[in-house]
Amino acid sequence: MDENKALVVFQGKKIRRTWFNDEWWFVAIDLVEALTDSKDPSGYIKDMRRRDEGFAKGWGQIATPLSIDTVGGKQQINCVSAKGAFRLIQSIPSKRAEPFKQWLAQVGYDRVQEIENPELAQKRMKEIYKAKGYSDDWIEKRVRGIAIRQELTDEWKKRGVDENKEFAILTAEISKATFGMTPSEYQRFKGLNKENLRDHMDDLELIFSMLGEKATTEIARAKDAQGLIKNKDASVRGGAIAGEARKKLEAETKRKVASRENYLGIPEKKKRKQLLNEKEK
Repeated sequence: MDENKALVVFQGKKIRRTWFNDEWWFVAIDLVEALTDSKDPSGYIKDMRRRDEGFAKGWGQIATPLSIDTVGGKQQINCVSAKGAFRLIQSIPSKRAEPFKQWLAQVGYDRVQEIENPELAQKRMKEIYKAKGYSDDWIEKRVRGIAIRQELTDEWKKRGVDENKEFAILTAEISKATFGMTPSEYQRFKGLNKENLRDHMDDLELIFSMLGEKATTEIARAKDAQGLIKNKDASVRGGAIAGEARKKLEAETKRKVASRENYLGIPEKKKRKQLLNEKEK
C-alpha cells in the first residue's frame, strides 16, 4: 500500500495503519507515541498493562498482530481498531486525549457514511486493493465476490442462521465441497496466517468461490431452507456444484485450480505479469 494510504497524521505525528476485517487498524505504539511523546512507546504499553489489571487482561482482545511495513521490511506489529484505540486512550492520562477522540470519531463517521452509501465503500475498497498492487481485472472479481458473499449471508440471516456461531460452519461446508479444503485448511495450504484468504486467491479460485456461494444462495431459496441443518445441506449441495465444475476444468486443463500461490511477497499485478511472460517464452 502506498504511504499516503498506509499513514495518517494526528497533530504532526505519523500513525501507521492497515485495512483488516473491513476497517482500519492502527499501530498501537504509534498511537501511544502520538499521545504521550514517549521515547519508548513499547515500554509505556508494558507499564500500562502492569498498572491497569483490566487493560492487561483485555489486551489480547484489544490488540492484534498485523503485517506492517517498516524500515526493515514487513513485520507483525500489534494494531488496534478504532474501538480498541478508545480503550487505549482510557488508560493514558493525556491532554491530547479529547482531540484524539474527535479524530477517531471522524474515522467512525466516515465508516457510517460508507455503510449508508455502498458506492463510497466500494470506491474506497477498489482504491485500497489498487494501492496494494492488484490488477483491475482481479479487483472487479474480488468486489463481485464480496457482493455475492453479502447476498448469501443476508439470506442466512433471514433463514434463522446464527451469525456468530454458524456462518463459519456453513462457509466451511461450501469451501470443502468446492475445493476439498475448509478455509483454515486452505490458509495453511497457501502458507497464510491471519491474512484474508480470498485476498490471496487467483482468478479461478475467486470464480469457483463465487459459484459455490451463489449456488448455495439459490438452493437455500428454492428449498426454503430454515435453520442450521437445512442450510448446511444447501451449503454442501451448492459447494458440490462448484466442486464438480472445478474437477471438470482440472480434467480438461491437467492443472489444479487450488494453488499454493499467494501475494505475501509479490503483489498480484506483478505476479500476473511474471506468469504471462513465462507463458510467452
